[in-house]
Formats: sequence, structure tokens, C-alpha cells
Amino acid sequence: MKTTFPNPGYHLLALCVVAVWGTTFVSTKVLLLNGLSPQEIFFYRFALAYLLLLAFSRKQFRTKNLKDELKMLAAGLSGGSLYFYTENTALEYTATTNIALILCIAPLFTAILLRLAYKDLRGSWNRNFFAGSATALAGVALVILNGHFILHLSPKGDLLCLASALSWACYTALLKDLEKRYDTILITRKVFFYGLLTILPLYLPFAGSKDAGFFLRPVIWGNLLYLGIAASLLCFLCWSIVLQKINPIHATNYIYFSPVVTAIASFFILGEPVTWIMAAGTLLIISGVYMAGKKHGKSRIQAKAAG
Repeated sequence: MKTTFPNPGYHLLALCVVAVWGTTFVSTKVLLLNGLSPQEIFFYRFALAYLLLLAFSRKQFRTKNLKDELKMLAAGLSGGSLYFYTENTALEYTATTNIALILCIAPLFTAILLRLAYKDLRGSWNRNFFAGSATALAGVALVILNGHFILHLSPKGDLLCLASALSWACYTALLKDLEKRYDTILITRKVFFYGLLTILPLYLPFAGSKDAGFFLRPVIWGNLLYLGIAASLLCFLCWSIVLQKINPIHATNYIYFSPVVTAIASFFILGEPVTWIMAAGTLLIISGVYMAGKKHGKSRIQAKAAG
């Protein structure tokens, strides 16, 4: 068996992006508790990211054809407004443990979509991938549940989160196609623009409802800056680079590490204990991601032919 990890630097970058995204639940939850709606949080973080990106990059605003422009629109919807609105709204209806578990289905959704859409990625969908994914998902369950093997189902919240996972899979599949013809900055800027455009109908009822004093509170502007600059602007740019340099199926598998980061952040910020169950879950995730990145060996028929 051969391991498909040719660019360790890009795999490390993928881990860093997932590490940042793993802490955004905390920031989002704080903003929700302080009176911001899910659509407001998304609008402000993406508006900040878009304006900053626009200030540094004003080259090429048009795509080559209408078909590609519509794909940019779909990417802004699936990776922007639809993904974050469903995820953030789910936080209001279901437990964070449910959300973290369901979002970890995204790598499987992504693998299925990519295999159906791109012939060159079909070799990534083998027994090693499924065995590794199952192992990593079991590790995620251990980290999140932490010995409390009870899930409180909330159909509305859980279905919203499931839609969020599927939306992210669609976004990854679209990026795989667009990165062949356009540079990372243009794609990211388009995603931010169309994400903002498609969230407007939901945001407008809240527009102007908060005065300037509300945004001057450190808890508000601090979390919005973190979500807008670190989690949106920098992470979206880096994620686009990652998907260009390594197999997108393997890159998406790093999402399994997100609950580990959340658990570590909870330990340092909230003082929640780290147990042996969480440590065992982390080891399962590492093993699963490594296993999923292995190429399957020669088939028996090939082996016999070679002999």
C-alpha cells in the first residue's frame, strides 16, 4: 500500500484551516447569545472579508462565460449563505454535539459527489477510504460524546445541519471545477460576493436594527473580526489553495479533526476536562485519516497477471 501524502506542507495548511474552523462554533454561539441572528452574523463576517479582499485585489471581475458565472453563484450559495445560515440556525434548535457529528458526514458526501462528477478521482473511493472514514467518524463520536452516549434528537435542527453538510460537499465539488480556469483570489472574491447577495433577502429585515454602540462592544467586534478575517478571508483563500494542491477527497477528511480542536479550545477557554475517551477518539481520527489517504494495492487479478 502506498500513502497519498506527497505535499506535507499543504496537508499542514489544511489542518490549520480546520483548526480555525473548529473554534468558530464558540464565536458564533457567543454572538447568538448577544443578540445577533444567524443571517446577521454571516452577512457581517462575509462583508468584512469581501471588502478587505476587494481592497487588495481589483483585477478581473468577469468570468469567461455565463455558465462559469452561474457556477460562481452556486459556489457562493453552497459554500456561503446556505451553508452558514443552515449551520448557524441549527445551533438554535439542536445541541452542538449533534451538529458536530452530522457535519462530519461532509467528507462522505464530498467523496460521493466528486466520484460521480470526476473520473480522475474515482481511484480515491476504495476500501481504504471507507474503512478510514468509518474509523475517523467513530473517533469523532468518542471525542464529542465524551462518555455520555446519549443524543437528544431535534429533527428541525438536525435536518438543517444535514443540509449544511451536503451544501459544503457541493461547494467543494464546484471548486474542483472552477480552479482549473480561475485563480484562487477571483474564486474566493466571487464566493463572498454571491454569498452576500443570496443572504440579502434574509438579512434585510434585520438591517439597521442595531445601533453603533452595539458593535463597539468588544465581545461583538472581537468575534466578528475573528470570523471575518481569520475564519472567512484567510481560511477560504487557504482552503482553495489546498484543494488545488492535494486530492480534495483527502483534504476534506481533515474536517474530522474539527471536534478535536473544539475539545481542546473548550479545555483552555471553558475549563472542560480532557478524558481518556477523548484521547482515544483522537487516536482513532488520526488513524482513520491516515488510512483513508492510502491507495489500495493491486487487485488479485493484477497480482496474478504480474506473476
